[in-house]
Amino acid sequence: MLPDVLTDGRGSFVKTFHLGAYEEMNLNTTWAEEYYSVSRRRVLRGLHFQIPPHDHIKIVYCVVGNVFDVILDMRLGSPTFGKHQMFDVNAKKANMLYIPSGIAHGFVTLSESATMIYKVTTVYAPEHDTGILWSSAGIEWPEFDPIVSRRDAALPSLSDFESPFVFDGT
Repeated sequence: MLPDVLTDGRGSFVKTFHLGAYEEMNLNTTWAEEYYSVSRRRVLRGLHFQIPPHDHIKIVYCVVGNVFDVILDMRLGSPTFGKHQMFDVNAKKANMLYIPSGIAHGFVTLSESATMIYKVTTVYAPEHDTGILWSSAGIEWPEFDPIVSRRDAALPSLSDFESPFVFDGT
């Protein structure tokens, strides 16, 4: 998604949410939480999601820096199950990703620092928060020696994860 961006000699102004535009695209407009992360170069976060009944839709965008962003389809029965898509998400482009429930998300920071904003439709539930091991899904990450948390390094591989998500045709 590309939001409205206005630029002039002072800089830029970015509209990240407009109720009518989201409703026109039949996208969720109810957000339960919003948060941000700040990561230094080579930090890899992901591939994360929450499982039912606390699964959520997520919007992510970068307000400082540049990230290599990846989504991975975890929905059983989906024509793209187990496949991923890669995106260049950065502050200059002001682009954003709308990520449906059942899609894992992760990124690696390419710039010196990156600040990512997240909007989610459910409140964080630690007992339902999980993910897929970043190196197990056939993704060609641009960073071969990323900085990964202990938690993310211990996530199950894609082949070992039993997905609770089912594709509903959307």
